[in-house]
Amino acid sequence: QLQLVESGGGLVQPGGSLRLSCTASGFTLDYYAIGWFRQAPGKEREGVSCISSSGSGGITNYADSVKGRFTISRDNAKNTVYLQMNSLEPEDTAVYYCAAGDDTIPVVSTCSVDYGMDYWGKGTLVTVSS
Repeated sequence: QLQLVESGGGLVQPGGSLRLSCTASGFTLDYYAIGWFRQAPGKEREGVSCISSSGSGGITNYADSVKGRFTISRDNAKNTVYLQMNSLEPEDTAVYYCAAGDDTIPVVSTCSVDYGMDYWGKGTLVTVSS
């Protein structure tokens, strides 16, 4: 059974850091484009960052709101994709989801919940508050 599991969420003060992990069972993450998405209370789910497979160059894409603060990366030996989040702001508070989808440039460059993402985890909550 294909399964994605997110971990690493929690409560952090503004300006702090967290690293989220997305681990797969039943399939190899590096065969897919992987995306991180988030959904804040009362808002729609939005794309945060996406990455292509290593074979496709590991191309990355970030939402404007997180550029320069968040970094997506792969550890293929651990079948895991990370989202390093620095300089966190209260506006980053949300449930964060990882998803796996078609390893194509349009999927990575669009990084949208509505395009090309086939498998989803259940999410991990990130709360940024003092």
